[in-house]
Amino acid sequence: MMSFDVTRRHLLAAGAAAATLPLVGRQASAQGAWPNKPIKIVAGYPAGGQTDLYARSYGEYLAKQLGQPVLVENKAGAGGTVAAIDVKRAAPDGYTLMFTISTTMIMNRVLLKNIAYDADKDFALISIMPSGSLPLVASQKSGAKTLKEFIDYAKKTDKVSIGTYAAGSFAHIAIAELNKQYGLNIEAVHYRGESPMWADLMGQSIDGAIGSYAGALPVLQSGRGLAVAVSRKRISVMPDVPTFEEQGATSKAFQLTGFQCCAAPTGTPDAIIKKLSELFVAGGQTEKVREMLKSQGVDDAAMTLEESQKLYKDESPIWLELVSSLGLTPV
Repeated sequence: MMSFDVTRRHLLAAGAAAATLPLVGRQASAQGAWPNKPIKIVAGYPAGGQTDLYARSYGEYLAKQLGQPVLVENKAGAGGTVAAIDVKRAAPDGYTLMFTISTTMIMNRVLLKNIAYDADKDFALISIMPSGSLPLVASQKSGAKTLKEFIDYAKKTDKVSIGTYAAGSFAHIAIAELNKQYGLNIEAVHYRGESPMWADLMGQSIDGAIGSYAGALPVLQSGRGLAVAVSRKRISVMPDVPTFEEQGATSKAFQLTGFQCCAAPTGTPDAIIKKLSELFVAGGQTEKVREMLKSQGVDDAAMTLEESQKLYKDESPIWLELVSSLGLTPV
């Protein structure tokens, strides 16, 4: 009798234990599913700027598709370095992403002396979002309506200056390349961001400026400046403005893609990287993201994982060569 009771108790206990196994398994699987908590996007530039707009627009789409909040945290400073270091140190679990620009991923290697991250080793690139063709806006006082007319103006004027939004930027490179090709001596005037640059162009204290379409818009609308060329390719908001290349500028700089991008800490599972990339591409086709892009004068949305990696691999060496040719002292 005692033997029967013991055996029965063992069988009941074993059966109870077995009955709990599927529940434990389901719970563990649910805990391991991604995502099951909020995702944080660290934006490397200030609120209200293009990087921030991209992060919030695409982030809103991610939140809807993934069913989890997507929170954007702005950590600006040192050409995106503050954000990069923060994301580099984050767990590679798909819950911390970075939105930044080509400067952070490429040019800082030349511009900064003691860079505290390695873009190639510390981050997994998810998607590149081209940031649009940048216009050269000639001042009203120059009277230029084409690139040739602006070059002629620069040749016959003692001192000509063009504003840039940062030393080592595309704008800085463009001025150097125009000087080289046409034998000019245009001075690059470096500003900390676009706002003061466009303000000075509005006041006609500089002869031209190179920056974003959105930043230039008040100057263009006022008639105090006219777009005479755009980088890379024509854009739909200014279809009649030809590219630098179309107007005879031969530097490789005018064929390169400036970009916003999303990246994650190295070690983030490939399945998550692939899923995020697919979501960014899909998000770029939505009406809301398209409206945001149009407001920035941008025609191209998020690129696929394969396209992004190819562009990064192909164009990074050219960017580095051009920035190095400026002869800047790393800071």
